[in-house]
This record gives sequence, structure tokens and C-alpha cells, in this order.
Amino acid sequence: MYLGVDIGGSKTLVAVFDMNGVITEQIKFPTPQEYPAFLEALHKTLAGLQVQDFQAATVAVPGQLDREHGVVLRLGNLTWRNEAIQADCERLTGCPVLIENDAKLAGLSEAMLHKDAETVLYVTVSTGIGTAVVYQQHLDRATRDGEGGHIMLPFHGKLTKWESFASGKAIYEHFGKKAADIPPSDTRTWHYVAHNLALGLYEHIAIIEPDLVVIGGSIGTYFDRYGAILNELVQQFATPLVTMPHIVGAQRAEEAVVYGCYDLIMQELPHHAATRH
Repeated sequence: MYLGVDIGGSKTLVAVFDMNGVITEQIKFPTPQEYPAFLEALHKTLAGLQVQDFQAATVAVPGQLDREHGVVLRLGNLTWRNEAIQADCERLTGCPVLIENDAKLAGLSEAMLHKDAETVLYVTVSTGIGTAVVYQQHLDRATRDGEGGHIMLPFHGKLTKWESFASGKAIYEHFGKKAADIPPSDTRTWHYVAHNLALGLYEHIAIIEPDLVVIGGSIGTYFDRYGAILNELVQQFATPLVTMPHIVGAQRAEEAVVYGCYDLIMQELPHHAATRH
């Protein structure tokens, strides 16, 4: 059995996978702001699982990592700094642990569902914006630490961070309501949302030249409300030298990260891969 731990700014999801990548058990708990309290909460959660013997685990971290030394350097929504999360989680789980950025894992998971696309650009749009590039079903190491939501774009006459005006947080600040509360019939509002996403997508597409773009995260959940508008807007940016790929919504928008935990184990711990179907 394998373990996936998806650390979010507000909640952490712990999921148990069988040998074929099927979730057999999962538990959520509020993510403590302080790192020692998180380890204690994780320890209690693991003790409550029916399965206690794991062959490997992946911990998804919402921030910057030192993968070589297994350290979380800094997070966007939590105060943790320079914590030895890999060693701490290996001690708690009793198995080898991989660590990876949560957006990268979500991108890997979704790209595995589109095997006909050689290069996939994954964009998670939630409180902020994160990106991942997946080439031939593997995370692109050259962009593994990239923060796509932090690119600077002209917006209302000045250079502004993309996620500052196109994220879920930005939607709430502008309209005073969450994306979930914007009805499908409100095409004017969804056009505004799609337009702001399109601005940043074009910049990434022109450089990465993906075969497919996948939108995930909490805003990806509502892709059916703005997806057609977004595709139309992005196609308007096409030039003879820059072809615009098709944009789709994530198939597992809310669970992509934790499934990516399993996929990474299969790829980076080769002796486990023989059991995968």
C-alpha cells in the first residue's frame, strides 16, 4: 500500500492507495499553522488509518523545496521555514518518502490522463495560481521550481502579478463572491474571469508550446462555465508562429494532487512500478 499526503493551506488530505492506484481510505484534517503541530496532527491521523504498513509515500507541499536535502524552504500560506519534512515524514510513516510541490503533482496526475499529448501545461487556479510542465508523462525538471502565477503582466496600466488579478482570491476581491456563487448564466462575469486567465496563458503558451493546457484547482471545478469563452479568447492570440492548443478542465480538479502522489512513487521508485496497471 502507498500513502499520499496533500498539504493545503487550510486542510491536509491523507489518502491510502492500493497497488493499482485506487484510493481505499482517506482522511482530512485542518492544517496547523505551526510545523510541530502539523507533525502531531499527521501522526494522529496516520494512527487512525486502517492500514499501517506502507511501501512508500509522497508528501505534496504548497511551496518551495530543497529536494536534495528533503527540506521545505518556504510556503505561500503557512509559516514553515527550512523544515526537514522528508525525514520527519519518513519517521512517522516508516517508509521511503518523496516530497514535491503540490501544483507539479497535480499537473503530473492530469497529464497521465492525456497520454496523446507530449507536452502538457497544467495551471491550477485556486487562492493563487500554480503551474506545471509535463513532458512525455514526466515532470519537466527545468521548470520544476517555476512559479507561473508570479509572472508580471500589464493590467490596468501597470505591471501586476498574474495571480493578483486572475486567481480565486482575486475573483472574490473583485466581485465580493466566490466562483461557486457565480451562476453559469452570468456570462459577463465569466468572460472577465476567462479574459484575465487568457492573458497569462498566452505568455506561457508562447514559450512552452504545449500540446494541451489543463486548468485545475478550485476554479478548474467550474471550467464548464467559462471554458468555451477561454478557448475562444486564447485562439484570438494565435499567430503564424504561435499555435494555440486546446484548453480543458482537469478531470480530477479537487483530487489531482493526491493522485499525483501515487504517480510520482511509480516513476521515481522503479521497484514499485511493476505492480502498476
